[in-house]
Amino acid sequence: GQSPPPALYDQSPPPPALYGLGLLLAPSVGLGEAPTPPASCRSVGAQRWPPRCSAPAGLLQQAGARGLHFFNFRAGSPSALRVLAAVQEGRARINPKKGCRVDLAFTTELYNPEEGKERLGKCSAQVFFRKQKPRPAINVTCTQFIEKEKRQEKDFLLYKQMKQLKTPLDVISIPDSHGYIDPSLRPIWDLAFLGSSYVMWEKTTQILYYYMVQLRSVKQWKTQEDAIDFDYTVLLHEFPTQEIVPCDIHLVWYPGKPLKVKYHCQELQTPEEASGTGEGSAAAPTDFKNF
Repeated sequence: GQSPPPALYDQSPPPPALYGLGLLLAPSVGLGEAPTPPASCRSVGAQRWPPRCSAPAGLLQQAGARGLHFFNFRAGSPSALRVLAAVQEGRARINPKKGCRVDLAFTTELYNPEEGKERLGKCSAQVFFRKQKPRPAINVTCTQFIEKEKRQEKDFLLYKQMKQLKTPLDVISIPDSHGYIDPSLRPIWDLAFLGSSYVMWEKTTQILYYYMVQLRSVKQWKTQEDAIDFDYTVLLHEFPTQEIVPCDIHLVWYPGKPLKVKYHCQELQTPEEASGTGEGSAAAPTDFKNF
C-alpha cells in the first residue's frame, strides 16, 4: 500500500483517545436542565437571571469552545486550529422567549502547540443559544493569529502531499487502540477535526456539546478538480449524555478557500437535525441588536 505522507508536526503523542479535554471542560449541568446561576445573580421571585450577571463557569467554557468550533471552521486551515485555554471573563443574558446570550473573553492555544508559542492571545465572542435548538449563533474575533505565511506554507505542503499520492488515501482508526496518533497521520487528523468543527458547532445546543474522539476511516477520492475531496467517519463524544455518536462527513478542501461540508450522524433525531451541509460563506455573523 501507499506509505503515508511525512509528518508535518513535531510533537508528543496526544493523551489516549483525546478524552482529556472533554472531561476537563465538562460542566456540571444535568441533561434537560438549565445551568444554575450563582445566588448573587438570582432575581427575587423570578425563575430566570437578571438582564446581566456573572455566568456559571461551565456555561462560559461551553460558549468559548463552541465559538472556537465556529472560528476553526470559518478559518478553514488545518495548520492553525485553536482550542480553549482559559476563560477570562464573561456575562450571560437571558431572554425567556429567545434564549441565552453569552458575552465572553478568553485565551486560546494551538491545537498542536509549538514550543514557545502555546498561547495565541485573546478572543472575544458573543454566543447565542436559541433555547434548546442546535447551531448557536456566533460572532467571534481573535487576535495574534498564527503568521499568515507560515500557515499558508503548512497548508499547501499538506495539500501537495495529499494530491501527489499515487493511491488515494485509505486509513482506519486514528488514534489506534492505544490512543496513539502516528506523526505522519497527524495532518489527516487535523483536517478531519477541521471539518468536524462545523458538525460540532451545528449540533451544539445550550445543553448538548461534542468532542471528536476518534477518526474511524478516511477515504480520499481521486478527482480532476484542484480541491482535496474525501469521506471520513468520526466518533463524537456527546456531553452530558456520554453517548458516542458516529458521523459520516464529506469534506472538500483547498488551501485559502472556504470549506465545503456535508454530513450525516447516526442517532435518533429528525433528518433536519441529523444531517446538514455548509460552506464558509453560509456561516454569517448574527445580528444581536434585537436581543
